[in-house]
Amino acid sequence: MSARMKFIGLHQDTIAVAVADGDVSREVRYFGTIENRLEALEAALKKLGQDGSDLQVCYESGPCSFVIYRYLKKVGSACKVVSPSSMPRRVNDRVKTDRRDAQTLARLLRAGELVAVWVPDEAHEAIRDV
Repeated sequence: MSARMKFIGLHQDTIAVAVADGDVSREVRYFGTIENRLEALEAALKKLGQDGSDLQVCYESGPCSFVIYRYLKKVGSACKVVSPSSMPRRVNDRVKTDRRDAQTLARLLRAGELVAVWVPDEAHEAIRDV
C-alpha cells in the first residue's frame, strides 16, 4: 500500500470527477468531466494514480447501473456505490450540479461517511430487470 491515498467521487451522465487527497487539510478539487465510457474512466484514473497513490472510488447508483463498479473491481480498484437518497444534504442546498455532487462524494468518502449499497451480481441484476 502506498503512503498516499486519493478519494475519487464520480457523478454520471457525462462523468464529473473530483479528487480529495488523503490529507484532510487539503481542499477537494474538481478534476474535470469525462465521457461516460470505460476507456475515458480508465485514462482519468491512470492519470490520477500516476504518483503511486491508492485510489478509493465512489459514485451514486443510477442509470448506468453497476457497470462502472464491476469494471473497477475487475481492474483491482476499490469502489463504493451509494444511494442518492442516503447523501446528506443541507436544508437550503437546492442547487445540484454534477461538479458539486462529485466533490461532495469525494469529501464524504474521505471522511468515511458514505454507506455502500449492495451490488447485485449480473444474474441478480438480470432477474431484477425482468
